[in-house]
Amino acid sequence: MFMQALWRPMRLAVFLLLAVVAALAAQAQSKGAPPAPVVDSMRGSTPVDKESSPPILYPTENKDVRRTRNYAMQPPTIPHTIDGYQVDKDFNRCMFCHARTAAEAAKSIPVSITHYMDRDNNVLADVSPRRYFCTQCHVPQADAKPLVGNSFVDVEQLLQRKPGVMGSSK
Repeated sequence: MFMQALWRPMRLAVFLLLAVVAALAAQAQSKGAPPAPVVDSMRGSTPVDKESSPPILYPTENKDVRRTRNYAMQPPTIPHTIDGYQVDKDFNRCMFCHARTAAEAAKSIPVSITHYMDRDNNVLADVSPRRYFCTQCHVPQADAKPLVGNSFVDVEQLLQRKPGVMGSSK
């Protein structure tokens, strides 16, 4: 009995306290207080009810120049545009030039023999399904400002450093 009598005034006090806090918050907002900052980093500072401007799409390089690789087993980058290429379960436009049977006539680099192997290293007559969608590993290049910083140092540069030296060699 005693506890029930004690709970009623406590509940009333908590309710009144919440009502006062809500009223003060509403009053502060009506006085032109700045809205809470936007947290979604993908939208930047654009409010949810507004449309943001899309980022600039940089043109794809079309130099047909092989880039050096930065680490062992790095997939080569694509040195030409692939806009409009059909690469789906029915057709792979890349293989039109890069299949081992077509590379010489197209004067292109044939895909590695590893692309003709299954996961058990059995050699197949055609490209392995796990290697069929080229852009899973190979990407075209664009002359664009990097979105994030990069402090990658390849193994050759690491070998040229003096022991105990940290940081970039540039």
